[in-house]
Amino acid sequence: MPPGITLAADTPQMSAANTGFMLICSALVMLMTPGLAFFYGGMVRVKSTLNMLMMSFISLGIVTILWVLYGFSVAFGTDHGSLFGWESDYVGLGGIGLNQLWDGYTIPVYVFAVFQLMFAIITPALISGALADRVKFTAWALFVALWATIVYFPVAHWVWGTGGWAFELGVIDFAGGTAVHINAGAAALGVILVIGKRVGFKKDPMRPHSLPLVMLGAGLLWFGWFGFNAGSWLGNDDGVGALMFLNTQIATAAAMLAWLAYEKIRHGAFTTLGAASGAVAGLVAITPSGGSCSPLGAIAIGAVAGLLCALAVGLKFKFGYDDSLDVVGVHLVGGVVGSLLVGLFATGGGQSKAQGLFYGGGLEQLGKQAAGVGAVFGYSLVASAVLAFLIDKTIGMRVDEDEEVGGIDQVQHAETAYDFSGAGGGTAPRTATAVPGPVQETAQSAAPSAQKNKKVDA
Repeated sequence: MPPGITLAADTPQMSAANTGFMLICSALVMLMTPGLAFFYGGMVRVKSTLNMLMMSFISLGIVTILWVLYGFSVAFGTDHGSLFGWESDYVGLGGIGLNQLWDGYTIPVYVFAVFQLMFAIITPALISGALADRVKFTAWALFVALWATIVYFPVAHWVWGTGGWAFELGVIDFAGGTAVHINAGAAALGVILVIGKRVGFKKDPMRPHSLPLVMLGAGLLWFGWFGFNAGSWLGNDDGVGALMFLNTQIATAAAMLAWLAYEKIRHGAFTTLGAASGAVAGLVAITPSGGSCSPLGAIAIGAVAGLLCALAVGLKFKFGYDDSLDVVGVHLVGGVVGSLLVGLFATGGGQSKAQGLFYGGGLEQLGKQAAGVGAVFGYSLVASAVLAFLIDKTIGMRVDEDEEVGGIDQVQHAETAYDFSGAGGGTAPRTATAVPGPVQETAQSAAPSAQKNKKVDA
């Protein structure tokens, strides 16, 4: 999948070991979407918990069907103009033989298809964190279907498809810094600029209702990310997958520590939300870069990402855009940091012979990385904003203000996350009034110094 691969002259044979490894990695990546649901679900207020969970889970259904029908063909079919692919045998996945191998590798096409499907599922789910509390579920489902079709599938071809312009240029993106994280972060920014702020943004306290859920989600993401990253080499015959596995752990640890150090200096305490957010920032940043850097480089990349993402999550208060759960601050900024730092820390001894500035390669690779970052950011931002605008003007993107204040879980799903009716087992009242509970803040504003003297509401 990444650039810089040299195929063996002999026809490869199916490897049972690599095939089994990739099936396990596919399952790990699938687990990341429920992990993301818990991570986001714990960060919102009680009245939005189920909606946040469902915004991730629905992607498992919608994107799976689209991937089978045409998504795999657009992303990985025969190149057309370096912009998208198409292969009739891939439509419906019906023209693929059981023992047909993927493009010079030792795994079946079906295994590669299901592994890449899990990437396609989680990418639109990442966007949902920026839109918490205020989006109609039907509008979100429609957005996921359109965004996957118009944005994700073509961008995946640019970055990973043979003939895609970024692939041919030599942009290094091991597992999705551009195609997944910058793509989702830019999309989140585009949509929130169209739909506007939550009711009470910068006025009402909006703290996480369940930090244990946040930590559980972060742990599941960290665990699943080993499959996400190490599996992207599609085997481990040469040790590159092992390097990526190791660097994933290293960078995540460094980013978590850097975020916590920033919090201690800035706010006077080490928060659980900061630890979880810092870990995710490190995972994001090492995703494009971990196959090309050394373990020491992974420490540097993780530390830089942890610090810059911690700083970035506060920008929404300065510039006035309501990124509810810091998708822009963590995924967009983390993806940009990790992608660009390839141009500094690439050793030339991992996935590619390309060398970064610190290893004698000059600025050439940094320029290629910047081109990939800029193109994906610009396309996703504009396309996502246009899609959100069109949906808003047709079926409406946001729930009514009264429904948002009362509780989106009851309005959109006719359920509440928790039953506080008592030990007698009675049924919770079916009204639009939220179940009482604490509220959510983002990673930047959840530090103790920012929580003093704040009134807790539903």
